[in-house]
Amino acid sequence: MRPCWMLSAAAVAVSLSAVSPLHAQTRLNPVIDLIAKKQPVFGLYGPANRRARPGQPAISPDSMKSPAQLAAEALGYKKNDYIFDGSMEGDFDAALPQFAAFSKGMVAQGSLQKGKSPRFTHPIYVKTHDISPDPALAAKRIGQQLNLGVAGVVFVDVDSAEELEQGLAAMRFKSNGGTRSDDVGDAPAMWGMTTAEYKAKADLWPLNPKGELYNFTIVESKAGLAKIREIAAVKGVGVLFPGAGTLRGVFSTTDAAGKRTFDEKAWEAAIQSVLAACKEFNVPCGYPAGAADIEMRMKQGFSVFVIGWGEPGFKAVEIGRGVAGR
Repeated sequence: MRPCWMLSAAAVAVSLSAVSPLHAQTRLNPVIDLIAKKQPVFGLYGPANRRARPGQPAISPDSMKSPAQLAAEALGYKKNDYIFDGSMEGDFDAALPQFAAFSKGMVAQGSLQKGKSPRFTHPIYVKTHDISPDPALAAKRIGQQLNLGVAGVVFVDVDSAEELEQGLAAMRFKSNGGTRSDDVGDAPAMWGMTTAEYKAKADLWPLNPKGELYNFTIVESKAGLAKIREIAAVKGVGVLFPGAGTLRGVFSTTDAAGKRTFDEKAWEAAIQSVLAACKEFNVPCGYPAGAADIEMRMKQGFSVFVIGWGEPGFKAVEIGRGVAGR
């Protein structure tokens, strides 16, 4: 397992400045390289079309970008380490075709650098549905996502070690002890490999030292927080995140008059309990940061970040990279 380190900003900069990211990359999935070298990782939500809010006029079709255009936009920003997609956490069946077009557009426009040591410039990590209501359906969906060439799958609202283990098994072929079907879809082509080469590499790191798939796990409920140490102890868990946005709602109450009260101390204590479990079990800890808090969260020990797309997000990435000396 990888340590979730806690260093001052200065110490982080000193310890990492000597490592050149351009020369450090040895894997197809650069996020694994960074994690293995104990470097902070900065990801951005992929660009998306605006959605009309309730009561507002519909968005003009002329302003909507195609999946290929969104892929080109995503590739245009080069300081992030991965692209994060949350579109399939909602209506999976409706979102899957759009994501498939986006993913293929990324590869078609150069996200896979070919050569002696091929690597993704912008590996994609995708949210999948909550596993616990229907583990069999969740496994099927995870397989569909992997078949589109993603580098990692993000499990949401994980409440137990058993649920996490079911998700990790769905990311591994049966020959590796998992439950994933041998149907690999378009993934080999997306990775620039034969089917045999893909099957040899499409396994879960760090369980398989040569694996190129990686997992993010989000805990965002009181049930999950109560079992956070059991979840953090699962072999194969990649990055463990507190779902800070969802937890804000969990630690808010509404009185009889409809007034909403946010318990910030309890919310922060929940976030710190996830961080403590990460440190205890040597698991990288993630956080959905912004420009205002990324430096503070890095000093606390968080090391993998998912950040909103756009200028404020770009600023957060630049702040984080500056603190890390990258």
